[in-house]
Amino acid sequence: MSAVREGLPEGRYGRSADERTDRKLKIIGSALGALLLGVVGWIGWRYISSQSVSAEVIKFQVISDTEVKVHLEVRKEASVTGVCSLSSQDEGHGEVGRADFTFAQDRSRVDEVVTLKTTSRATMVELVGCAPAASAH
Repeated sequence: MSAVREGLPEGRYGRSADERTDRKLKIIGSALGALLLGVVGWIGWRYISSQSVSAEVIKFQVISDTEVKVHLEVRKEASVTGVCSLSSQDEGHGEVGRADFTFAQDRSRVDEVVTLKTTSRATMVELVGCAPAASAH
């Protein structure tokens, strides 16, 4: 009885074609993964660095059926005049007030309480967005 060999002895004649293909796929996958990570990082950095004016609603208080006091914290470059838009909604999610507020203070962080006029009782306030005064929406 003789032993029947189906292939070449492993490791005797170098790597098989499958191993070479696997190695190439790993290299290509790693390169594409690194490229994708770089692109996502670059897009994130551009988005953050392009926002020269940003704000956050700290709290709001409904004063009456026609008025809401909103405490805003605005972050901007000291030399930039910022404009922030606020919107308020009623219980049925209908818009009852919208206004733009300008922040021209020569500081990079501004804490201010503003008054938003409404057409009926508001139940929520939303910061729509902020922009430099020259390109405000």
